[in-house]
Amino acid sequence: MKARGLAELAGLKAALVQAQRDAAERAARERERAARERLERELFATTVGRVQPLRKAAAPGPSRARPTPVPRQRQLDEAAVLVEALSDEFDVETLLDTDDALSFRRRGIGPEVVRKLRRGVWAIQGQLDLHGLRRDAARERLALFVREAVRDGHRCVRVIHGKGNGSPGREPVLKSRVKSWLVQKNDVIAFVQARASDGGHGALLVLLRPANP
Repeated sequence: MKARGLAELAGLKAALVQAQRDAAERAARERERAARERLERELFATTVGRVQPLRKAAAPGPSRARPTPVPRQRQLDEAAVLVEALSDEFDVETLLDTDDALSFRRRGIGPEVVRKLRRGVWAIQGQLDLHGLRRDAARERLALFVREAVRDGHRCVRVIHGKGNGSPGREPVLKSRVKSWLVQKNDVIAFVQARASDGGHGALLVLLRPANP
């Protein structure tokens, strides 16, 4: 009994020593792994620098149907045309000078302005040809042309309404209409029948109000 007890005790001692040795080895491996990870983190931090964590993206809101695009510029242009609508019922003859060319000058504009316009003192900076257009189309084109000419700083422009050679009775259909429409435009301060070299009876030279600075 005693011998067997000593043998068992020796075995237990050996097992305890082995367990301690295994635990020491595990602890050493754990310390080595922790040291390696710490070294890797330090090396990464040294190489890359400080890292800013990404903010969590906000959750997208509920999707909404996009409104149908509105052609605002076209609406503005159409509104401007309506505001500047020219009447066919306007009696222009009462405002025209009683000379052969039936020239026009707005109140406050001296006769010398008309004479200079007729002599070609102002260079023609723009031109509108209304040949072949119906009355409504010609009226709209003329209103747009005058507005754009003033916007671009033009002072003198030519409007070609035709001589009526191809019209019934050889009478210019648009001639009187164009004069009536021009008189109704506040930006028009004078006009005269063009010289022969500039279109003669088939065109008007129009003097426009200077654009605001």
